[in-house]
Amino acid sequence: MAFRINSLILRKSVRFLKVDSVVVPLENASSTSLRTGWVARRPRTNYEQGIRFTSACFITSDAFLSRLVKNSKAAETDDCLYQYPNSLPHDLAEQISLLVKEPDQPENAMVLKVAILGAPNSGKSTLSNSLLGRKVFPVSKKVHTTRTRALGVLTENNTQIILLDTPGFTTVSKVKRHQLEKSLLEDPWNSVKEADLVVVMVDVSDKWACNKLDLEVLKCLTLYPDVPAVLVLNKVDLLKNKSRLLEITADLSCGVVNGQKLQVKRVIKPPWAERRTDREARLSGPEDGNEQSVEVASEGGEVQQVLSREKLRTLKTQQGWAQFKDVFMLSAVDGEDVEALKRYLVLAAKPGSWHYHSDVLTDQTPEEVCYNAVREKLLEYMPKEVPYTVTQSIDLWHDRENGELDIAVKLYVKKDSHMKMVIGQAGLMVARIAREAGQDLSNVFLREVKLRLSVKLKN
Repeated sequence: MAFRINSLILRKSVRFLKVDSVVVPLENASSTSLRTGWVARRPRTNYEQGIRFTSACFITSDAFLSRLVKNSKAAETDDCLYQYPNSLPHDLAEQISLLVKEPDQPENAMVLKVAILGAPNSGKSTLSNSLLGRKVFPVSKKVHTTRTRALGVLTENNTQIILLDTPGFTTVSKVKRHQLEKSLLEDPWNSVKEADLVVVMVDVSDKWACNKLDLEVLKCLTLYPDVPAVLVLNKVDLLKNKSRLLEITADLSCGVVNGQKLQVKRVIKPPWAERRTDREARLSGPEDGNEQSVEVASEGGEVQQVLSREKLRTLKTQQGWAQFKDVFMLSAVDGEDVEALKRYLVLAAKPGSWHYHSDVLTDQTPEEVCYNAVREKLLEYMPKEVPYTVTQSIDLWHDRENGELDIAVKLYVKKDSHMKMVIGQAGLMVARIAREAGQDLSNVFLREVKLRLSVKLKN
C-alpha cells in the first residue's frame, strides 16, 4: 500500500491553494504514489507578505486516511464540534477534587495515552501546549526546562487523549556530573511503558542532529518495540530548504514507514562528508563508552540491565528507526499544523474507559504551574547557570473580592551577583518576569493574576 499525504485534512482551518508535489516511487507499491510537498498559503492580512509552509504528513493506511478525511469533512460542516480548552482551577482543593472525580465518560468512550519523547529542545512541551490549547508546560530555549513528567488531558466529544510530556533524554553520566534530578533519567522511559502511542519529536532546524535520532531515543524505542511510534519533524518553518524534509524522513525512518520502503534520490555528498559521518558514528556517545548496558528504573525502584554492549554498539551506528507508523512535518507553534496531528490522535484512540473527568486539563497543581511559569522566564532571560540555581517559595496565594488572584513568590539565589542580575537595573528585570509570568497564569486560570516577586540571598 502506498504512502499518501493527507492534503484534505482540515479543509476548514488549513487553506491549500497550491501544492507542489514530489512523486517518489515505492518498492512493491501499487499504482498509487507517495504525494508530498510544500504547500503555499496566502497571508491572512494585508500586513503579512509572501507564503509560508503548511504541514504535511505520510499516512500509510488507506482506511485510516479515509477516516481522517471523513472526520475533517464532518468538522467542516458542523461548527458545534469546536470546544474551548479547559482551564486550570486556581484553588488546590478544587484541582484535587477534580482529579479524583469520577470520569463523566459517554457510552462509546475512546481513550489514547501518548508519550511525547525527544532530545532536549526538540519542542515536546510546545507541542503539548498547542494540542491542549493552554500553556501549562514551561517552554524555553535552554535544555532541561521540563524536569519531571507532566500530564495533560485533551477531551473532545467521546475521546480522551492523555499527553505525557517528558523531559529531554539524558544519560547516567550527565545526571551524576551535573547532579540532576533522577526524574530526568527515568521519566521518559517510564512514560513509554504506559503509553499506547509514542510521538518522537525531532528538530529539523538543527543541522547537526536532524539526520540522526538521539541515541537515548533509539535505546528507548529498541526496548519497547511493541509500542506504536509516530515521527514528528518539528520546526519546519525554520528550515529554509524544504526539499531536505524527504531526505531527513528517509534517514530517521531508515527509509521504511509502516513496513513500506521509501526510495528517495539523495543529493550527492563530497567524500569528506561521508568520512565525517563514519567518524561521528564511531565516536558517538563518548561519555557513555564505558557503560556495559542501559539501566532503567522499574516501578519498584530496582535497576535492570536491558541492552547488551553489542546492541549499544549497533545503535550508535544507526541513524533512524524503521518501525515508525506515520510521519508528520509541522511547526508546533502553528495551530493549524498541530490540528492535523490532533485529528490523527483522536482517530487513533481505542475503545476504553476515561482516566479523568472531562474538565481536567493537567495533573499539575496550581502552585506547580506557577513555579514553572516563573522558572520559564528565568530560563529565558537569565544567562548560563543562573536560572538553574534559583529556588522558589510561595508566600501568598489569595483570592481578592474583585476576583483577582494575588500571588507572592520569593526567589532564592546563591550569589549576590545572581541577585543583581535577577533584579535588574532599577528592578526592571524582576518586574518583567513577574508581568509576563502573571499573564501566562491568567491565561491558564482564566482570571486576572497579580504576581509579585521578591529576591533573597540564600544563606
